[in-house]
Amino acid sequence: MGSSQEIFEKYHIDEELGFALPKPLEELPPPYDEWISIAKNLPELIEKNKLRERVDQLQIHSIDGLKDHKSQRLAHLTLGYITMAYVWNQGDKDVREVLPKNIAVPYCELSEKLGLPPILVYADCVLANWKKKDPNGPMTYENMDVLFWFPGGDCCKGFFLVSLLVEIAAASAIKVIPDLFKAVTNEDQNALQKALRYIASSLQQARKEFEKIHKYVDPNTFYNVLRIYLSGWKNSSKLPKGLKYEGFSDTPREYAGGSAAQSSIFQCFDVLLGIQQQSGEESAARFLQEMRKYMPPTHRKFLLSLESGPSVREFVLSKGDTELRADYNECVKAMVSLRNYHLEIVRKYIVDPSCQQANKGTGGTDLMTFLKSVRDTTKSFKLEK
Repeated sequence: MGSSQEIFEKYHIDEELGFALPKPLEELPPPYDEWISIAKNLPELIEKNKLRERVDQLQIHSIDGLKDHKSQRLAHLTLGYITMAYVWNQGDKDVREVLPKNIAVPYCELSEKLGLPPILVYADCVLANWKKKDPNGPMTYENMDVLFWFPGGDCCKGFFLVSLLVEIAAASAIKVIPDLFKAVTNEDQNALQKALRYIASSLQQARKEFEKIHKYVDPNTFYNVLRIYLSGWKNSSKLPKGLKYEGFSDTPREYAGGSAAQSSIFQCFDVLLGIQQQSGEESAARFLQEMRKYMPPTHRKFLLSLESGPSVREFVLSKGDTELRADYNECVKAMVSLRNYHLEIVRKYIVDPSCQQANKGTGGTDLMTFLKSVRDTTKSFKLEK
């Protein structure tokens, strides 16, 4: 697999931030500054019911002037925000089934260039939607902000930034992956235990970061306001055929909304620990595989590279060592703990406010059933001592 430095360069992973985009751009040059201007004023434009009018007046801009990766990622984030706002507008009572060509054409062309779908994905709204208030200050909630907002006030900032901090905490363990594989190949039990302990510690820190969501995100605002703007058009009762991208596609397309399942980091640790979700027609494994299409291509390739690596689980099993098994189990327990906590969050932020039991997530799944399946399968991979 090479050194951690080679991994970071080859797969566009940052040593400190993992899969998050380091130092995202905040501005684009003309003519793309028109897009930025709309995205920066979304809540106000939506409140005054002027958003669609502004978008309809836009010229079609060629994407040829977006030369580098960071400007392309900022443009994708910006057009994603504008698209969600255009489709859902002031809620889900007045939904548009057609995205006008002045947004649809550059958005679809840019999406093809980046290898991402033309909808707001986790890689946009979480991984590329942040800045430091003080550039020299720490990566803490207090010193950070999002680039763009949906209606719902601080709920938007809280949801995206807490998700980012969870991601970064877990991703700190990526740098020990080469040590992990090398230890298995060389049958170096001590080095393997050291790497496993580091991974468990990083996952435990991610769980602590997750707790901040209660402080910064109000359940009713999330459910009744923000969640609507994150909803996609796959398995959607509001857009049963999907969304038509005018000037780019004659038939509507279906895409899932942004979801934590689109995060590479937890799929990464599933692969490393040999945790295999149950397969089948409507399975968690199938859905998680589908969600890889919503990740940047380099991150997808990274997950594939891990799948071709040596099996940590098989090595631990073959050794029959109680202490080694305990270290492996700590990693599995940390993953179970994160997934348990995710279930609690979903219950508080989606199930309870909706006052009903079965709910679709923004990714289009029956959320509680899916998350319980993923959690229970993860739990089943704990080794007997």
